[in-house]
Amino acid sequence: MTSAVTTIAPPAELNLLADMTMATRNRWAMADLAEGIRLWRLAWALGWLDIRLRYRGSMLGPFWLTISTGVMVAALGVLYSTLFKIELRDYLPFLALSQVLWGFLAALVSEACGVFTDAEGVIRSVRMPFFVFSMRGLIRNAIVLGHNIVVIVVVFAIFQMWPHPGSLMALPGLLLWVIDALALTLLLGGFCARFRDIQPIVNSVMQIAFFMTPVIWKPNQLSPSGIAHLAYNPFYDLLEIVRGPILGSDIAATTWLGAGAYSVILCAISWAFFVRARGRIAFWV
Repeated sequence: MTSAVTTIAPPAELNLLADMTMATRNRWAMADLAEGIRLWRLAWALGWLDIRLRYRGSMLGPFWLTISTGVMVAALGVLYSTLFKIELRDYLPFLALSQVLWGFLAALVSEACGVFTDAEGVIRSVRMPFFVFSMRGLIRNAIVLGHNIVVIVVVFAIFQMWPHPGSLMALPGLLLWVIDALALTLLLGGFCARFRDIQPIVNSVMQIAFFMTPVIWKPNQLSPSGIAHLAYNPFYDLLEIVRGPILGSDIAATTWLGAGAYSVILCAISWAFFVRARGRIAFWV
């Protein structure tokens, strides 16, 4: 009687196979990003189509959101400037800029959770890089941000706050926002496709973060120890590197370092997850 002999690969060979698998996954993930960037016109068309469908039949389209944002900024500006005993001239431009920028961040985080599940039909029927859907979410929210910038322009014009050369320092911050937004959509999009109950948790965290981050209140209203603890809030660092230069505030080196560190951590986690989960997203949606 002949007995079957099972050959067990040595540990070194198993490690080599694992390394080859990870190398292949990384190569496929890089190809996905490269192909997605090549199809940026498609991502732009899809993002613009989302806006048109969302406000279909509306006379003003996205400007309804602009009007509501402007009314909210005016109402909150009068109320909180009275409560905080701050001059309206000093507070309202800060609030308008903070509210518009935070609205963009909050919408990005919320919609990142459904960036793949909302495109279930396309993902199941057409072979397309997942990075296209990530760019689609970013472009869609960037278009809305472009409409809401009107609120900032109007408020700054009323108080005669004109752009200055230092405002250009906000451009590196905006570039960092773009990188973080793409990384976040890949991470939350895949994670929420696998675990559908994550999105309500994310929305709750964003509501808490809104009150913990200086959006409707100024950082200088805190004690010195409270200001020092703001560095542990990633939303503050990311918000301040864009808001500060526009308002003419000096940005501390620790704020830039904190924003950069949080971004590196986010991109590393997002890439590690996307490399492993990319081949399963189509089955999760």
